[in-house]
Amino acid sequence: MRSWIEAVTALRNERRPGVLATITAVRGHAPREAGAKMVIASQEIFGTIGGGNLEMAAMERARQMIAQGESQPQSISMKLSDKAPAKFGRQCCGGEITVLLEPLPVPATVAIFGVGNVGMELARILSRHDLELHLVDSRPEFLEDLPALESSVARIHSAVAVIGEQVLSCLPQGSHVLIMTHDHAEDFHLCDAALRHRGLGSIGLIGSSAKWTRFQKNLRASGFGDEQIAAIQCPIGIDQVRGKQPAVIAVSVAADLLARITDAAKQPVPSPEPALNAEPALNPEPALSEAKMRIV
Repeated sequence: MRSWIEAVTALRNERRPGVLATITAVRGHAPREAGAKMVIASQEIFGTIGGGNLEMAAMERARQMIAQGESQPQSISMKLSDKAPAKFGRQCCGGEITVLLEPLPVPATVAIFGVGNVGMELARILSRHDLELHLVDSRPEFLEDLPALESSVARIHSAVAVIGEQVLSCLPQGSHVLIMTHDHAEDFHLCDAALRHRGLGSIGLIGSSAKWTRFQKNLRASGFGDEQIAAIQCPIGIDQVRGKQPAVIAVSVAADLLARITDAAKQPVPSPEPALNAEPALNPEPALSEAKMRIV
């Protein structure tokens, strides 16, 4: 039997949003005590806060929050009386319950290709945010400093990849890609792969206007149209923060990226396909698959 913590972890690993429902206050008689929790996803639930109208109303509101991409916690209070309005049947325990609904959004995925001076400074900033942060470099020695990020909030995935396109092609929909390797040829191949992915949230390329002009010409020669090529942002960062020092560039790029992630989080979440082996919505113990990923 899973704990609610395991259910929350499984949802995150499966990149599915959910809501954590917690009874925060009880007055009078109620089927569950303060502190009881359940996890609600779009297609299934784990645990129970007491069943009946109380639980069904909490589930309905939680799924509205998931569908609308809401990020702020909400509280709902209900009287368990046969005289109280009820959409899903009467409960006559006689008490009153308050439930806190806390969104469990899917963290954004960011992949940095090239962990040199700028890449490492950027990783230091982004590691303090709730992200799935992929750090990729073809040079093993440039990933040796990652223990400095061990106190991170982000979950960090490192990969030594001579062919970074293989890593890029496996990134989930909506991922944000930043290309800043030590080799312009490597950068170009990553830009080509990023445009072929078609499901990325954003693509950023570090470089000068001369580099970008050359890349645009070569991307056109590779068969991409101007509208496709425009998906790549070069230069990267915000105009208000400009400089050549790695730490300054990293601050500028992080500010722009975090703004993009914030905007994307406000968009409604499309209805997901039912999870494999999922139990019906009212089953208190749905099957949430274990994650299969290497976390560093």
